[in-house]
Amino acid sequence: MAKHELHDLVMSQLDDDQAQEIVSIPLEGKSSVADFMVIASGRSTRQVAAIAQKLAEKVKHSGHGPVRIEGLPQADWVLVDAGDVVIHLFRPEVRTFYNLERMWSFEGGEPQQGRA
Repeated sequence: MAKHELHDLVMSQLDDDQAQEIVSIPLEGKSSVADFMVIASGRSTRQVAAIAQKLAEKVKHSGHGPVRIEGLPQADWVLVDAGDVVIHLFRPEVRTFYNLERMWSFEGGEPQQGRA
């Protein structure tokens, strides 16, 4: 149950911080990495870094344990590892280049769009 609370918290915080094109990919039973992978974009490296830091703080303060962040200070692609939920934050051009959504989309399991 806690992992869904964590997922909801992540989705809500990304929405609050005006992350763009938020996509959630359920991984439960398909990967031991995490239960959800969330991919979102920021308009600039500054916004990507700010979203990542705020998200990590929010997750930690809500009692979901330690969070690992990789990719700062460059902030083209920042990974926020919150355990059951792994968040990838990109600048739009970098996101297009790596196209993680396509790589992690499984048959029968299309990525779910987040809140608009």
